[in-house]
Amino acid sequence: MLSNSHEFVQPVDEAERAYLESLVRADYDKSHPGETFDDMKLRRSFSREDKGLYRDWLAIAAERAKAARAANPTLLAA
Repeated sequence: MLSNSHEFVQPVDEAERAYLESLVRADYDKSHPGETFDDMKLRRSFSREDKGLYRDWLAIAAERAKAARAANPTLLAA
């Protein structure tokens, strides 16, 4: 997993961003009662903490996507 705040996941397009977000959205919502992943996304434009939180959740999503590709090599073609 990325550990340096200057290293972060940069999705190639909106489709990849949406896929990565879908991998962590439910877990974020469960672990933050009273708010949603979209709430945090809205705040990230003016909150350094939420920007970092979003970056961290995308890093988790990237690791999950990597694990899914490793478990199912046919996903590599996608």
